[in-house]
Amino acid sequence: MLAPGTPAPDFTLLDQHGTEVSLADQRGHWVVLWWYPKASTPG
Repeated sequence: MLAPGTPAPDFTLLDQHGTEVSLADQRGHWVVLWWYPKASTPG
């Protein structure tokens, strides 16, 4: 876990169209990361 205020490490993921998107490509823009637990898991 990162400490508050620590910059996130760079990573690359696929968007909904299968296009690679890197965190580094978003520098200078607000970024919101959202995730959720796997379906049917407690929590």
